[in-house]
Amino acid sequence: MHVTRIGFTSLKGARHLDRPFVDLAWDGPVGDRVFCLVDPARERVLRTVENPTLMATRARWDSGVLTVALPGCQVEGEPAGTGETRTLDYWGRRVTLEVIDGPWAAAFSQHLGYDVILARSPAGDVVYGASVSLVTTGSLDELSRRVGSTVLDSRFRATFTVHTDTPHVEDAWIGRRLQLGEAEIEVRSAIPRCAVIDLDPDTGMRRSDAMRALAAYRRQGNEVMFGVDAIVTKPGRVRVGHAVRPGAPG
Repeated sequence: MHVTRIGFTSLKGARHLDRPFVDLAWDGPVGDRVFCLVDPARERVLRTVENPTLMATRARWDSGVLTVALPGCQVEGEPAGTGETRTLDYWGRRVTLEVIDGPWAAAFSQHLGYDVILARSPAGDVVYGASVSLVTTGSLDELSRRVGSTVLDSRFRATFTVHTDTPHVEDAWIGRRLQLGEAEIEVRSAIPRCAVIDLDPDTGMRRSDAMRALAAYRRQGNEVMFGVDAIVTKPGRVRVGHAVRPGAPG
């Protein structure tokens, strides 16, 4: 088994971008979902499923500079904290975020059609499950067969895509450790999915029936599961092409 794709976004909800490598720290992928957008009127972090046009934007945070490309414009600069923090809702739990000054809030407010604020998140705080996520080619192939067309791994916005032959072999990794390149992770649980997987990963437009097909055979109680999440047990760098080796139970 080996890593075929690495992806993340520096701004939660923006397009999930391919990366040649990622550094895994104790608290997750370095640079992943460092920033998020906040709806001050509703006092909560924006949800991608309710704001699908965020997927048409691209965000990169390199050498302290946040560059965001939106349809028709690009804004960039060095994010500076205002000293203000807000405690807000993120899928039923409270998170405390630092409000960021700069041009991004105005640009996204215009893009979305309502006022939003850019905020910086402590690592892992605006992640639904554990900080690392994985999907496998074997599972994607099985879902594609059921849908009747290719389902791209980018729809699942996972940190890693791992090449496997057997569908859903990743279920057997739960509770075990995996070696990926220089790093090691411990797989925690299957990931519940929502309608975001039906959205085009580049535009946010609905172009798939993947969720319906998945629900027909991957339902557990009220949830529909695909892929697994994990925590980091040994920091290190992982590159596309690195081997993935199952280890001992965690």
